[in-house]
Amino acid sequence: MILVIAEKPSVAQSIAKVLGATSRKDGYMEGGNYIVSWCFGHLVELADASSYDERYAKWRYDDLPIVPESWMFKVTKDKTQQFKVLSALMKDKRVTELVCATDAGREGELIFRLVYNKAGCTKPFKRLWISSLEDSAIREGFQHLRDGKDYDRLYEAALSRSKADWIVGINGTRLFTTLYHKKLVVGRVQTPTLAMLVERDGKISTFQKEKYFNVHVGKGDLTADLEKVKTEEEAKRIAAACEKKQAVVSSLKRETKTVNPPKLYDLTTLQREANRYYGFTAQQTLDLVQTLYEKKLLTYPRTDSQFITDDMEDTARQVISIVCRQLPLFSGVSITPDIARVTDNSKVTDHHAILPTVQLEKQDVSVLPQSEQKILNLVGMRLLCATGEKHTYAETQISLSCEGYEFKTKGKTVVQNGWKSIEELFKASLKAKEKDDPVKSLPEVHEGDALDGVSASVTEHFTTPPKQYTDVICYHRG
Repeated sequence: MILVIAEKPSVAQSIAKVLGATSRKDGYMEGGNYIVSWCFGHLVELADASSYDERYAKWRYDDLPIVPESWMFKVTKDKTQQFKVLSALMKDKRVTELVCATDAGREGELIFRLVYNKAGCTKPFKRLWISSLEDSAIREGFQHLRDGKDYDRLYEAALSRSKADWIVGINGTRLFTTLYHKKLVVGRVQTPTLAMLVERDGKISTFQKEKYFNVHVGKGDLTADLEKVKTEEEAKRIAAACEKKQAVVSSLKRETKTVNPPKLYDLTTLQREANRYYGFTAQQTLDLVQTLYEKKLLTYPRTDSQFITDDMEDTARQVISIVCRQLPLFSGVSITPDIARVTDNSKVTDHHAILPTVQLEKQDVSVLPQSEQKILNLVGMRLLCATGEKHTYAETQISLSCEGYEFKTKGKTVVQNGWKSIEELFKASLKAKEKDDPVKSLPEVHEGDALDGVSASVTEHFTTPPKQYTDVICYHRG
């Protein structure tokens, strides 16, 4: 028999269904030639410092640094029972080989390997590497299992990361705590993140706002500006000099510009935009995307790619059609998708970009929690935008010369809205409407035209402090 080990019970259940392992036992499922079990996340972790030497139970400066020569591992206390289940299954004489079916990534690899090693298992194992929990994706994944040794470097990278966290956390925390006589937690990620916050907070707290002035001249529908004049006296002097005088169009440039569609979502950009549009924290977004992945409605979330592979073209077209039918927000939208724009095999490593799945066709979206519907709308919107037409506009820049001063303005006219029409449709559905830069249209003028009797005015402005970091910015930069 083959023992398949997933990362979570919900994922194990999806895999067991496809494999026909439907007989439920205590901690696993069985059927056909398969036993399917799970890890509940990290079942095995690095042991604490006191496991190496009892004297490390007390924090002393003289004991530092603590760097184990041989690393020790322990079973997480609240997950001991499941480890016993897995260990017994690995030793079961019926089991001849294993399949690592934990999440297809660095941490998933570490979760399986630590359990495998801690249980003292030496049976051969293969690796299931999938980006979707759809039945078809699971079947295809089992048809292309790879030898577990092919992922040794991935495991070593994950283990090195774990050890680095341990060394920095244990030694840094004990060092600063003993030096300053109070608990000061140091971490490889959290400490530089905290430094970013303190630095930004310092800039905000010491910020001194500065006043500046803009001078405006215009006639009719045409207004141009001279920005950031330092003093009010100078600004008023310029305005007085130009009031009722003649301004000449000294420069006029027209240029057609194109804004290419955005890329598909990887996890980072999805978290950033879910925060921007919905106020979700990075962790909230990750949890929602993980849930939708386990419901087979989204592909694997922990990806750093914004592209798909060329063999996914037909699937992408199918999913686009499903999005336009199943998500009420995009009902009736019709596009001719350019799949080639989001296809690049060289930019897909472990996983492709986050996409809805064909399983969405069978889902009544209205019964899902509102938060999950929001994520589906966001991912669906990005897929339609990314494969849509380019956004094209004509930009006009005008300079007015008046009494020796140059005043500037610019405006634009949309030539082809393209993918922006999808984005605008999405933004219109938001309760808190996001304000885009207003589209300023300019009257028809020509270089050398004279505007007699222009009006002039002055407005007061202030410089603004740096903004506080959002949860998402800190989450990723940390």
